[in-house]
Amino acid sequence: MKAYMTNGTVEFLLKLRKKNPEINLHLMHSSEGGIAYYENHEKKLFQSGREYEILMQTGDILEEGFVVMNNIPVSDESKPGFEYRFKNRTNSVEGMPGFQAFRLLRSTKSNTYVVFTQWESAKDFENWKESEQFKEAHKNQSSKKPANFLERPFLTICNMYTEEED
Repeated sequence: MKAYMTNGTVEFLLKLRKKNPEINLHLMHSSEGGIAYYENHEKKLFQSGREYEILMQTGDILEEGFVVMNNIPVSDESKPGFEYRFKNRTNSVEGMPGFQAFRLLRSTKSNTYVVFTQWESAKDFENWKESEQFKEAHKNQSSKKPANFLERPFLTICNMYTEEED
């Protein structure tokens, strides 16, 4: 299955959504601008967008919520181990209060994976970060750049865009 994402102004992305009502185009916004995301549709909407393979998914992406995308560049030789660790994780986020959706996305054109999580609120995400499950899941990570990462991972944090925000 595939996922597609692009950045742009919210106004432009709203026009794109209105032109393509057959596609469930999820709109998000942050201090950096707008983000559009959709899954499993053959039509390619974005001329300069990003395409991903959906490796793992849990839950449905909802029209309201708080989204955190951990963008992780991984070297080619480290990809199998990275994917294996995710597929065999024992401490899952799915049972946390406020959890809505999870996607592990592998870019089709770059070495960057996206760990996409959606929450009811930013507070729910913060509670997850303070939980024992989070500490257990991240216990082997260090603050320095791991050898299998090409660059330091970075977060994209946004809220789902709702029409009332106009």
